Amino acid sequence: MRPWDGIISDEEQRAYNAAGFGRPSGIGSHPALVIIDVQYRTVGTKPMPFWEAIKEFPTSCGDVAWAAMRNIQVLLEEFRRRQWPVIYPYVAPKLRTDGGRLADKVPAIMGIPSHGYEFVADIAPREGDILIPKKHPSAFFATPMTSHLIDLGVDTLVVTGCSTSGCVRGSVMDAFALNFRVLVAEDAVYDRSRVSHAVNLFDMASKYADVAPAREVVEKLRTIGGDGSHRAAA
Repeated sequence: MRPWDGIISDEEQRAYNAAGFGRPSGIGSHPALVIIDVQYRTVGTKPMPFWEAIKEFPTSCGDVAWAAMRNIQVLLEEFRRRQWPVIYPYVAPKLRTDGGRLADKVPAIMGIPSHGYEFVADIAPREGDILIPKKHPSAFFATPMTSHLIDLGVDTLVVTGCSTSGCVRGSVMDAFALNFRVLVAEDAVYDRSRVSHAVNLFDMASKYADVAPAREVVEKLRTIGGDGSHRAAA
């Protein structure tokens, strides 16, 4: 079962397959892990059902966020073990002049308490990780993201975080447009809408990224040797 089964009809999936969408693009030799907006404001300070979670932070996604975070940890452990780059695009506390059209569409985002912007302790950055403050959905828009990736020689991004339909999708599309190979860990991204989550995963899998569960992504990563060459999976 894929996340979009039962939401995207079999007929529509056949149409995409018939048109040749969804072919794998594979992985390169120098990956980076991207953890987008996994802050208490999107996760909450503890696992709670959505309607409870938004009493704490109106931008929380509830317990689905905590489920995804456990899978982010699986990926993060692999990247830490291999000493590969880990990048944290994140929303910095917003000033009155930062709001723009997002503040028009989602006024609650301008009233988040300062502790809501802290990284969740279980997957928080360490010394040597790269932090990318951003004011817009994409991790690439008006940030030094591309410059860092070029400097590191990165050719593949493993994308995780929040939200599937917003900042994740925006970042994936820009990475794709810049010719990076992109993998999205389907169970390590999250959204407040199950339907938006599923539809956007389907669309990204069809056009912009390889989409798979976190443990399958780890298996793919383990085919990369220490010298950047690929070996057959065990």
